[in-house]
Parts: sequence; C-alpha cells; structure tokens
Amino acid sequence: MEIIIHRGIDQIGGCITEIRTDTTRILIDLGQNLPDNQGRVNDPFADKEKIELLTRHIDAIFYTHYHGDHLGHFVAVPRHIPQYIGQTARKVALCKAGRLSLIPGRETISGEEISYLNRMIPFTPAQPIQTGNIRVTPYFVSHSAYDSYMFLIEADGTRILHTGDFREHGYLGKGLFPTIREQILRKGPVDYLVTEGTMLSRLDERVRHEWELMADVKEIMKKYKYVFVLCSSTDMERLATYYAANKTFGKRPFVCDDYQKNILKIFSESAGTHSSLFNFEQVYSFGTGNEKLINWMKQEGCCMLVRPTAKYAGYWECLRSQLRPEEAVLIYSMWKEYVRPGSKHAKTEYVDFINRFPLVKYIHTSGHASAECLAAVCNLVNPVCGIIPIHSENSNEYNKLPIREELKRKIILSFS
Repeated sequence: MEIIIHRGIDQIGGCITEIRTDTTRILIDLGQNLPDNQGRVNDPFADKEKIELLTRHIDAIFYTHYHGDHLGHFVAVPRHIPQYIGQTARKVALCKAGRLSLIPGRETISGEEISYLNRMIPFTPAQPIQTGNIRVTPYFVSHSAYDSYMFLIEADGTRILHTGDFREHGYLGKGLFPTIREQILRKGPVDYLVTEGTMLSRLDERVRHEWELMADVKEIMKKYKYVFVLCSSTDMERLATYYAANKTFGKRPFVCDDYQKNILKIFSESAGTHSSLFNFEQVYSFGTGNEKLINWMKQEGCCMLVRPTAKYAGYWECLRSQLRPEEAVLIYSMWKEYVRPGSKHAKTEYVDFINRFPLVKYIHTSGHASAECLAAVCNLVNPVCGIIPIHSENSNEYNKLPIREELKRKIILSFS
C-alpha cells in the first residue's frame, strides 16, 4: 500500500490524501484551499480538467466532513466515481447549497452541486466499505462540523488511521479515545497515523471545553438582555452552547433566519434524538415585519444568531432603534484572527459587521485538537511505521509535542 499526500502537509485546508494499492486507488478528502482575507481563493486545483486528471484512476472518494477545505472540489469529480460522506453531513451540505442557489447568478453551479450531493453515498459509522481491495471504516469524531469522521483504511496487510479534523474538548469529544482503543486498536496495531496538526501554530493557546464556554455565556446573558451571536452556522456543538444557555433564562426567544432554522432542524432530527442538548425544539425565524416576535424580544430579551451579511446588518438597524443599547451585546464566537486589526486573516465583512455593535465580547474555542490531545492520540495509537502530519502550517512542530522519542523518529514530513 502507498500513501500520497497531494496537499496538506504544509498548509491548513485544501486536504487531498491518496491511498493506493496495485489494483485500487481512493482519495480521502478533495478540499479547496482556504480563501484569503478578501474571500479570494488561490487554488491550482480549481479547474475541472485538473481534478479530472487527478482523479483519472481513482475508484472512490471519502470525505471526512462538509467543510469546504475538505469537500470543496466534489462538483468537479467525474460522475462515475463514487463519493462517500456521512448521512447528516450530506444533508447539511445540501441545505447550504440550496441556500446559495438563491444568490443571483449562482443558480447553475448550485444546481450542479445539489445534483452531485444527491448522488453521494452516505456511510454508517463503524460499518466498513469495500472498494476493490481497500476497506474503509468510518468512525465518528467531534469537530466544529457535525458528523465528522476518521477513517481506518486496510489493504495488503497494512492499516492506516486517517484522523481527519477532530477534537476532544467538544461535548461529543469524550468518545475519541474509547473509539481508538476499543474499536480500532483492539483489532490490531495501526501502521501509519495520518493526523491533523492545526493547533501546532498555536502551541501556547489554551483550548477550553464547550462546557466552560457555556458558563461564560450564561454570565453574559445575566448581564445583557439582548444577546447577538456571531458563530458558525453549522457548528452544532457551539450552537448548542448558546441554545442551552438561553434556555436557562425562561421566556427569552432563540432567534435566527430560515436557513439557520433549517440547519438546526437537521441537527435536531439526528443528534437531537440521542441527546436533548442537541434538540433545538423552540427556534423562531426573524423578519423585520414580524412585530409579534420583535415585541417579544423587546420585552423578554433574546438570543439571536447573526451572520456578517448585508441582510443581518439590516436586521440590526431595524432592532437597534427599538432596544436600549446598553442592554445589547454581540458575542463573537469564531477565530479571533478574522477580526483582529492588522491580522493577515482579517475579513473586512466581519470587522465591519462587529463594529456596528456598541459592545462586543469574545468567547471561542478551537474546533481542532489541542497540542496535548494530538500527543495523546499519537502515544495511544503508537503507529508501527510512521506519523504523517497534515492540515498544518507547522508540521515540523510535531517534534515539540510530548510524545515518546521513538515516535518522534517516525514523523514523516517529506514525500519527495
């Protein structure tokens, strides 16, 4: 068996990993490069002919989750190649594609995306999929995209664990190490560990558990009557933090738009059937003409999910004249570099949007594994042959993790 890292060993996002044998080839993720701070994407693979060339001999593609830096080029894949993704992940991607289809001039590409997503094959956690002589088994992990997976890939007597993006500090992260111990290692040793390393560029950053964030959110909600939240619209665990915190304040409505409400409905119908924490049962759609809801918000307060768009800027302008500014706060719950002055990652639309609010609080934790978690996974898996870091701008920093010396000698950083 051969492992080829087409992209990802020296950058975050744009992940493409190939696993091949003499008779079978598969890809794990076919991601688009992340956009710059102006929303522009510089990606050599952003060309249908190049994707067709890359996938010419590929037998199947498996996606770890629905973020664009892992899924982004799916629509350029020749239609005869099977593409696999989690069942709920596919629903979320379809919901997003449907929303984007409403943008004038985007109808054709969105229609093609919807067609491709409808053809994708949903897999079941812990159920192996056989493609030629390669067997792929997906295992659920916690990440800032719900329904994310790591893959155990087996062929020719070799076992590879590809972690995808993962973390331990989400509500669902407690299953990470039991899954590795009881479902993967119990069946035999892993030869190669292909693992993310996003947080290697932030080794000193303290990663907080979602439960800690919820406690902070409740304190803010005690102090401020009108709470607006800017966070990822598809990060189920973060959305649950705000929804659960708001529920403790009785009559305050939890407010968003129709798109966000549809996403929450998908989460309720999947994860919500297993845990009440993810059952978003009482959510209200905002509209500037919905006087009944606005009056309710004015009287009881609210928690309103927002996005940095012209539509939401208009919503805020509608509300600000009716609310007492000293009782309103925006909680920014995303990576702080998007709004830090002078940051190369700063996004103009994010900065302009948060500047509309009289007060901004910052509450966030990463969707990726901490340095301690990365080290613990490496030590637990203890791969026989090698550790291959991807999804990292600082893969060489793996040597600084508290892993055993014999494992440090197994780190592979070059495929030339």
